[in-house]
Amino acid sequence: MDRIGDDLLKVMVAELGYREGAGQRTKFGEWYSTHMVQDSQYRTAPWCDMFIAWAAERAGVEEYVGQFAWTPSHARWFETQGAWSATPEPGALVFFDWSGGKDIKGVDHVGVVERVEGGTIHTIEANVDRVWLKRKARDESKVVGYGLPRKVAENLRQGPGDDPAPPQVEVTPAPAAGTASLILYDTEGTFPLLEPFPLATLIAFVLGWTFLVAKWHPRPPAGGRHRRRSERGPRDTPGSRRSARVD
Repeated sequence: MDRIGDDLLKVMVAELGYREGAGQRTKFGEWYSTHMVQDSQYRTAPWCDMFIAWAAERAGVEEYVGQFAWTPSHARWFETQGAWSATPEPGALVFFDWSGGKDIKGVDHVGVVERVEGGTIHTIEANVDRVWLKRKARDESKVVGYGLPRKVAENLRQGPGDDPAPPQVEVTPAPAAGTASLILYDTEGTFPLLEPFPLATLIAFVLGWTFLVAKWHPRPPAGGRHRRRSERGPRDTPGSRRSARVD
């Protein structure tokens, strides 16, 4: 048995022997009416599927089991999840139509398969024999189909579609000896416009470009900055000084 089914059944087994109270009230209906829908009518509603919703949450597998009160909607959910089957297996939810029909719209009841022996399925079901949560042994004459929580989990892990292919890396070959790579790309950057060419051509191209830039942008003349001339006269030298005259 898969882990999801095993965890779900462990919670359900612990509740075997539970019986609904007066007025068809159950703790599972109480939980569903406050936790799932905020509607008091569910407190006394048929509780076979609400029990499974409760147990799934306790087991931490509600994402794969689903949480419903209306059994046809629950069966349809498994179908849309790609997890509907005609073959019983432990841990599967089994949906019944007491009239013997095979259409999901006619589903009346749901339980969980505990084991399969030949043509007999052994189940745990709530709201059976009027008031009980108990084990049952049934043939498949009233079975509409099976919902597989393990399959829901597998589909969720796989996700929609196939995994994307790894990106392809384009390798540009190294230029031949004596050549230089000046590779220009188009506006989308998708392919080169110029291939590698001889090194001498590259040098001539660079020198020519440098000459044009120098011609278009001449250097400013030396001393182009204006300097303020000193307001002081030439500094006197010792030989130019006059001796002080003594009167």
